[in-house]
Amino acid sequence: MASLQVSSLISSSSSQKQAMLQAKAAIHVPNFPRAPKLPSLPTTNTLFQELNNGFTHSSSILPVLQDNNDSSNNVNCTCSSKSKATMHQLYAILEAVSDRVEMHHNVGEQRNNWNTLLLNSINMITLTATAMCGMAAASGAAAGAPVLALKLSSALLFSAATGMVVIMNKIQPSQLAEEQRNATRLFKQLEAEIETIIALGNPSKEDVKRSMKKVLALDKAYPLPLLGAMLEKFPQKFEPAVWWPSSKRRTIRFNEKKGEISNNGWDKGLEMEMREVVEVMKKKDVEDYERLGNLVLKINKTLAIAGPLLTGIAAVGSCFVRQGSWASVVPLVAGALATAVNAFEHGGQVGMVAEMYRSTAGFFRQTQDWIQETIEEEIEEREDGELFEMKLALKLGRSLSQLRDLAAKSAYSRIEGTPIDEFASKIF
Repeated sequence: MASLQVSSLISSSSSQKQAMLQAKAAIHVPNFPRAPKLPSLPTTNTLFQELNNGFTHSSSILPVLQDNNDSSNNVNCTCSSKSKATMHQLYAILEAVSDRVEMHHNVGEQRNNWNTLLLNSINMITLTATAMCGMAAASGAAAGAPVLALKLSSALLFSAATGMVVIMNKIQPSQLAEEQRNATRLFKQLEAEIETIIALGNPSKEDVKRSMKKVLALDKAYPLPLLGAMLEKFPQKFEPAVWWPSSKRRTIRFNEKKGEISNNGWDKGLEMEMREVVEVMKKKDVEDYERLGNLVLKINKTLAIAGPLLTGIAAVGSCFVRQGSWASVVPLVAGALATAVNAFEHGGQVGMVAEMYRSTAGFFRQTQDWIQETIEEEIEEREDGELFEMKLALKLGRSLSQLRDLAAKSAYSRIEGTPIDEFASKIF
C-alpha cells in the first residue's frame, strides 16, 4: 500500500515538471543586444585643463557679445519708450474726442429743445395778441378803459413776439441742432478711427499729428459757443461744409515703365476709374446740392425777414384798432400770417434743411479731396487699391460693379460729347 502512494507521488511530480517545460517552451523571450561600451571618461586633471583652455579662449569674445547685447537693449528700450509715448498721446486725444462727442450730443439736444419751446411760445403770444385785437375791435366805443387795456396788451405782446422772432431767426435753433448732430457723428467716426489705430498697435508720430489736425478742423467747422464763434446762418453765397484738414498736394503721375502691372493693387485702369468718379461728383452731385442749398437759403432769408416784419406791423396796427374801422383788419391779418410764417420756418425746420444740404455737399467735396490726395501719392505709399475701391463704393452706397459702370459711362460720354447728367444721377 505504501509503495503505491510513493509511485503516485513520483508520477504527479514528473507530470508537473513536463507541464512547466512546455510552458517555458511556449514563451519566446527576445534576445536583446548588448549595450555598447562607454568611452572612458577623462581624468579630473584633464577635465580641468580643457575647461581652463575654453574659458581662456572665450574671454576675448565675451566683451564683444556684451557690447552688442547692450546696444540692442538700448535700441529696444528707446523704441519701446517712443511707442509708449505715442500711445499715451493717442489715448489723450481719444479722451478729448470722447468728451467732445458727449458735449456736442448734449448741446444738440438742448438746441433742439430751444427750437420747440421758442416756436410754441412765439405762436402762443402771437395768437393771444391777435385775439385781443379782435376783442378790442368787436367792443364798442363805450367800453372805454377795457378797450384801451386790450389795445395796450396786444401791442406789448406783438412787440415781445417781434423781439423773440428776431432772435430766433438770427440763431436758427433747428440749424444749430443739425450742426451739433453732424459734429457728434463726425467725432464718433474720428473716435472709432483712433481706436482702430490703437488696436492695430505700433502707432507713429504721423498718426498723432493727423488725429490732432482732424480734431482742430472739426472744432473750427462746428463750434460750440454762440457768441463770437457761431457760423453765419445767412451767408452771401452758399458754401459746402469743410470739416477735414487741408493737405499739400503733390502732382505725381503713374510710372509709365510699369505699364499695366499691378502695384499695391493699383494700375492705370483703377486710376482712370477714380478720376472719372471725381468728375461725375464735381459736375453733377456737388452742383446739384449747391443749387438746392442756395434755393433753401433764399427761402429761409425771406421767411426770416417776413416773420418779424408781420409781427411789427401787427404791433403798430393794434394801437389804431376801433370798431367799424378797416385799420382793425391789419393787426388781425398780420398776426395770423406771422403765426403761419413762423410755423412754416421753424416748425418745418428750413434752417435744418439748409444745413443738411451744406453737409451733403461737403461730403462730396471731402470724397473728391480724398480720392485726389490718394491718387497723387506715390504708389507704394497708397492704400491698397482694391480696399480703396471697396471703401469708395460703400461711401457712395453702390456695389463695385455699379461704380465701375459709372466710371465707364462717364469716360464714354466725355468722348462722345453727350451730357453727363443722363447717368451721373446713378450715384444716388
